[in-house]
Amino acid sequence: MSATRGSQPATRMNAADRRELVLAAASRAFARGGYAGTSTDAVAREAGVSQPYVVRMFGTKAELFREVFARALARIVETFDAELDKMVIDPDSDEFWAQLGAAYGGLISDQDLLLVMMHGFSAGGTPEIGAQARSTMSQIYTQIRDRTGCTPEKAREFIAQGMLVNIMLAMRADEHLDEDPALGELTACVLGGTLDAALAESAADQE
Repeated sequence: MSATRGSQPATRMNAADRRELVLAAASRAFARGGYAGTSTDAVAREAGVSQPYVVRMFGTKAELFREVFARALARIVETFDAELDKMVIDPDSDEFWAQLGAAYGGLISDQDLLLVMMHGFSAGGTPEIGAQARSTMSQIYTQIRDRTGCTPEKAREFIAQGMLVNIMLAMRADEHLDEDPALGELTACVLGGTLDAALAESAADQE
């Protein structure tokens, strides 16, 4: 929702819906500008509300970003839980890990979520954001290790692969495969089925 629509849509909503409107707008704004480069005024313009309204609702910019970041990270945990609930767990199977990775690929087809996550990790020098990032990384590692019964090394490998996928998609390497043969080869190697899942999820969202 752009700022040109004004603040009227928000005033007709209940408190929970208004909060969701601002958080969705904040996700888009922070995805574009990052934590340091996005002001509460920019979020307010994106949401079509006033800047004092955003401050009254969330307090500081750090608190607003932390909530946006938390929502993005929670979706990762929820996605893995949902996928693991319906899978036959086999930590020795490449197909098992490929399926779990594909579920993650579908999730990060949401570019705003991907970029918020990346901005959040890079803002780790801000104490409260850094603590949040570290806590969730520990949660995801524990989730993967304990729910699959895999070794610490395998959990580390899976998470490391996911972070490399994040980087390749954040730099939009998949959109520039024909510009550099080495980049194209690396992108195909890194993304593989993850890219197929992301494209399929994106196509489904457009239908």
